[in-house]
Amino acid sequence: MNLVEGAPAPGGTTADGGRPAGPGTGPASVGFAARTAGGQRGQDLPPDHTQAILEVTKEVAAVLKSSGCAFALVGSVAAYAHGIPVRLQHDVDFAVRREDADQVTPLLAEQGIEIVEPPEDWLIKGRRSGEHIDLIFSLAGRPVTTELLDRAETLPVDSVHMPVLHPTDLMIGRLAAFSEHHCDFGALLPVARGLRERVDWNRVREETEDKPMAAAFLYLLERLDVIEPRSGGGEEPVA
Repeated sequence: MNLVEGAPAPGGTTADGGRPAGPGTGPASVGFAARTAGGQRGQDLPPDHTQAILEVTKEVAAVLKSSGCAFALVGSVAAYAHGIPVRLQHDVDFAVRREDADQVTPLLAEQGIEIVEPPEDWLIKGRRSGEHIDLIFSLAGRPVTTELLDRAETLPVDSVHMPVLHPTDLMIGRLAAFSEHHCDFGALLPVARGLRERVDWNRVREETEDKPMAAAFLYLLERLDVIEPRSGGGEEPVA
């Protein structure tokens, strides 16, 4: 992830757990990397990259559940858990409270997960069989709180149940991370379409009203009839 919270570095993630598309990230490149990364990745993980990420997701979730600390799956794997047909190409992200990091990171290390402390102070990174893992304390500049994690829904992820960030919070985090340097509406549009009936769009508007890129995306959703216009947003002209 980039040093500026919410902005992606080349090949990095955004602070909401997403990752911008770029060269070398298509299925062919992923498959080649899986076959050639020192032989280790091909031995430890299934050949399908989506399944590889899901296997790591289940392994990390099992450790987090055993710790007793609150957590929630976020990012593209969370969207996948909510039924959105996204391609899993990069990593898996979990939201945890900052105060729980010292407890969960040794448990992950005991399971053979390599722990990396990056320069950013709002996440801890891990690696497992070539896959990247992010433990995130702050989503687009907003601290991960007990209230946020309490709203998570327990969903099956490849047959293993785990807390998944609520669709409304997932959308707020994605929109809040938009900036002039990272504003990919195309990647978020199918997620918004798929989750539209489960998102509290009024709360999304309230919590992103100071974000011009978020306002532009919500306006686009209105024009595409994905969501209803803001209630009370205007009055009919007087005849």
